Amino acid sequence: MSFFRELYRQQKFVLELSRKDFRSRYLGSYLGIIWAFIQPTITILLFWFVFQVGFKAMPVDNFPFILWLAAAMIPWNFFADSLLQSTNSIVENSYLVKKIVFRVSALPLVKIYSSLMVHLFFIVFLFIIFIIYGFYPTIYSLQLIYYLVATVLLTLGLSWITSSLTVFLKDVGQIVAMLLQFGFWLTPIFYSLKIVPEKYQFWMKLNPMYYIVEGYRDAFIYHEWFWEHKFLTLNFWSITFIVLSLGLYLFKKLKPHFADVL
Repeated sequence: MSFFRELYRQQKFVLELSRKDFRSRYLGSYLGIIWAFIQPTITILLFWFVFQVGFKAMPVDNFPFILWLAAAMIPWNFFADSLLQSTNSIVENSYLVKKIVFRVSALPLVKIYSSLMVHLFFIVFLFIIFIIYGFYPTIYSLQLIYYLVATVLLTLGLSWITSSLTVFLKDVGQIVAMLLQFGFWLTPIFYSLKIVPEKYQFWMKLNPMYYIVEGYRDAFIYHEWFWEHKFLTLNFWSITFIVLSLGLYLFKKLKPHFADVL
């Protein structure tokens, strides 16, 4: 708890670093930070065109396919981008590692906040396209705050593991990218879990990102509260607590060697 209190006290500095990181990602390109929004939008539209226009995908649970797809794609894009960027956060900011007054464990959080800026835009984008289709925000939309916090904590724990290992093993970044590809297809983002054989459904529900993407759909489409899914909620927070604990332990063990290796 003392660790998280110290991290909280550095929030202002972390937010400033995340703003600089966000700008520096697209510095020098003609469209600048607009690229941060173009690529995810094109990805969603491409999937919509392939499955709804090309394969004539039918509405899912009486909801237009594009809405059902976007409600899951947007949180997944946030998770994947945050984890990929934060995996290299220590290596990219090696000059800060030797600063005694700076808490190095905040570096992955800088990348997560940077990705969060794009994600907040897409949440607004999601509300707009739902309104265009005639579906307006409800009280259930408030639980998006809960799912945002849940995603950040899960990503933070994973990023402590991957970022600390990347200092010693440069291949970790490629491994994470590959695992995210597997995770994308194993998470029911563009297909419904109902079409999966029942004997596999239980194991797919253990995936913590299943809880997040279905949570977004609950907030926008199905209008269900997160506490109505007791097993999924318990499973998610158990995994997140274990990941946070393991990530923090590993980070603290390896941190004394960061400066020497970098």
